[in-house]
Amino acid sequence: MHPVIVALATTPSPAVTPDESIVTPGPLGFAAIAFIGIAVFLLVWDMLRRIRRGRYREEVNAELDAEEQALAAERASDVDDEDIDPAAPRR
Repeated sequence: MHPVIVALATTPSPAVTPDESIVTPGPLGFAAIAFIGIAVFLLVWDMLRRIRRGRYREEVNAELDAEEQALAAERASDVDDEDIDPAAPRR
């Protein structure tokens, strides 16, 4: 137990600093990060464009469905009126 306490209590030796030419990313690292940034920007832009297009399609489809339902309801009411009073004038 005594050697463990002595090993823990000793001060560590100073750390060796690595060579700066190994640590810096350089022009290749900058180009890689720039490429990733531009790719992310373009992907987000395309995604937002597709989401917007989908919303517009939903709105147009909802309007078309509403028009079809209104037309079907009008036809159904015309048929119902004819069934009630066959002598009624037709449009």
